[in-house]
Amino acid sequence: MSQTKSMLDMFFGQSEQEMEFMPIVPLGEDEMDEQERGSLPNEVPIIALRNTVLFPNVVLPITVAREKSVKAIAEAQRLGKWIGVVAQKDGNNDDPSPEDIYQTGTLAKIVKQIKMPDGNTTIFIMGRMRFHVESYTQTDPFYTASLKYLDDVFPQQDAEFDALISSIKDHSERIAQQSPNMPNETSIVLRNIEQQSFLMHFVASNINAKLIDKQALLEENNIKTRAERLLQLLQAELQLVELKNEIANKTRADIDRQQREYFLQQQMKSIREELGGDPNEREVKEMQKRAESIKWTEAARELFQKNIEKLERMHPSTPDYSVVYNHVDLMLDLPWGTYTEDSYDLRKAEKILDHDHYGMGKIKDRILEYLAVLKLKGDLKSPILCFVGPPGIGKTSLGRSIANAINRKYVRLSLGGLHDESELRGHRKTYIGAMPGRIIQSLRKVKSSNPVFILDEVDKIGKDFRGDPSSALLEILDPEQNNTFYDNYLELEYDLSKVLFIATANSLAEIQPALRDRMEIIQLTGYSVEEKVEIAKRHLVPKQKELHGLKDIPLKANDKVISKIIQEYTRESGVRELDRVMAAIMRNVARKVAMEDKVAPQITPEQVEQVLGKPKFNNDIYTKGHPPGVAVGLAWTYVGGDILFIESSLSKGKGQLVLTGNLGNVMKESASTALSYLKAHAFDFKIPVEKFDEFNIHIHVPEGAVPKDGPSAGITMLTALASAFTGRKVKPYLAMTGEITLRGQVLPVGGIKEKVLAAKRAGIKDIVLSNQNEKDVEEINRDYIRGVKFHYVSDMNEVLGLTLARR
Repeated sequence: MSQTKSMLDMFFGQSEQEMEFMPIVPLGEDEMDEQERGSLPNEVPIIALRNTVLFPNVVLPITVAREKSVKAIAEAQRLGKWIGVVAQKDGNNDDPSPEDIYQTGTLAKIVKQIKMPDGNTTIFIMGRMRFHVESYTQTDPFYTASLKYLDDVFPQQDAEFDALISSIKDHSERIAQQSPNMPNETSIVLRNIEQQSFLMHFVASNINAKLIDKQALLEENNIKTRAERLLQLLQAELQLVELKNEIANKTRADIDRQQREYFLQQQMKSIREELGGDPNEREVKEMQKRAESIKWTEAARELFQKNIEKLERMHPSTPDYSVVYNHVDLMLDLPWGTYTEDSYDLRKAEKILDHDHYGMGKIKDRILEYLAVLKLKGDLKSPILCFVGPPGIGKTSLGRSIANAINRKYVRLSLGGLHDESELRGHRKTYIGAMPGRIIQSLRKVKSSNPVFILDEVDKIGKDFRGDPSSALLEILDPEQNNTFYDNYLELEYDLSKVLFIATANSLAEIQPALRDRMEIIQLTGYSVEEKVEIAKRHLVPKQKELHGLKDIPLKANDKVISKIIQEYTRESGVRELDRVMAAIMRNVARKVAMEDKVAPQITPEQVEQVLGKPKFNNDIYTKGHPPGVAVGLAWTYVGGDILFIESSLSKGKGQLVLTGNLGNVMKESASTALSYLKAHAFDFKIPVEKFDEFNIHIHVPEGAVPKDGPSAGITMLTALASAFTGRKVKPYLAMTGEITLRGQVLPVGGIKEKVLAAKRAGIKDIVLSNQNEKDVEEINRDYIRGVKFHYVSDMNEVLGLTLARR
């Protein structure tokens, strides 16, 4: 093949900074004949090349700068132009020793020598024959070495070798086509190389591979193995080229898209100017106009102006634009200094409260007192109220009624299961998806800075690694602090002092003490049967009639029927279950009306049993006589009062005390205290002392799946034990509650109204209480506890005298 000028550019990734030579130029494919082989010298000058390997039949232009190399070339010119070319292991070594250069190289013929203007010498050398250095015969002033020539081992008619060569050619063409700096003629040149070994040497010279890999190719005698290694290097090179092209195309596409977007933005800008200006500019001006009528604080005004200036400087497509825009929009939507006018008509407010809710005198009085002071003084920090009571008694709905009574907006926030304090305080607006807290969001929604704000289920706030929301409430519910409430998103202080916060809870024990201290606690007790009858007549029956399309149907329920439903089908302090039962009856009536059956104008007891089935609850179990060792106690649960049996039995043993029924530690201690007191006063109660050592005592509280705890079962346990040891039954129709001490004193307990109403529902006629609980009983409407006799005691002798029947 003749010399090709385009081949000057044919090199794959070679860096001129890494080489002392110019691009590689192929000259021909001529194989060395026997005559030329026989004339090769056995000893030649040696030069070392940096960062490249010379292969047979490949022409390489190199620039010679080192003094040793210049002298070696001069000697070669004198002796027939033959020179040995080897690669040095470290390209940074300016004076390599024999150990620093590889022992396998290529014998080359100096084709041409050119003196450059800068004083350096450029020579063109053509590789002819591979050799191995047997020994160096001279090291100064240049290297000379005796050589052993290496022959290539060719396979004989091997189809696999032909396939390897074809793959090498294909891979080389693909690399040439995908490399942007390659001339178009490169693929044609590769296709026209017919000599297999020359094709391999030509490709190996120009591939972008490590020096050690190229040297390994040169040292390999088996031409087939050399082809396999070369193909592996080409595959790696092809993958690299394809990856580079992919990255380049992606980058080019991104640049093209950016240029296109810029061009379109400029066009849109021109169109907007023709139509009367930029809509974003109009939005900013509208915001400024809205801000003129807002009663800002000084800090809010400064922040608003600062954000408006940012919007004017920013392009709408920038990510921060929407963040600043949303913040400004929030500031404009908040009711800064906007208050609804309170209604100071106390009689009208009292009428609204009485109409919406039956009973609840304490809360109604507190709200009317607040309105009275507000009317007289004109300005008053809102109280922080907390309604505590069992479920279903109307704590939450009472908040809406209060808002109607004083003519304020109403907003409710459920705190049950809230874990993240950012839900209340808001997220910092630097976060993606940041929002203001629920307090600020609610005020934004109602457009008023003095609404009635219900914080529902404040006792059910969660607490975990994300924070403690109840601690965040400390600032919100403190009248001395909430006038400067700070929301993380708003980044401003906001005045909450005019908001009437009302929290609701089922249990005070679950509320954090510091938070409990900030609120005015108003205890709400459960409803009596009489109250439930009135609530059903006034609210539940009309509501369910309307919900079931029976508003125009003349249907009533008298007190007797409603009382039967309450006592035999519900067991609750509130009226939620009663409401559901009423709904079931109304559905039955609605079905009859829809089927055009005859509907009685009065709900009858028979109809109740037909719809609801047999009564679910029966009071006979609480009123009939029981064997010795069984006493009836009164308990308080978060759903109201309840009846509790205490059972005790004696069995032959060694005086061990066994407690069952899923009892808590306090209740277990009450049992131990009762037994100790009974042992200490055995003589007073005519119990043989040795009996305590001869019998095991077992105390059980039924419904073992329900956890029970508290001190109020103390006198009940002592009564049950005394009954078991003396053999005297506890009087029927009698229940009791109270804490005991080792000295036999009876201490007061809480939840008296719920317990008394539970006893009344169960048909109990006598209740034994601590004399210090007499004040709690007096607060209960006498009409609700008619027929119940209260016995107030101060010590256990009185209790046992009242509770144990005669033998």
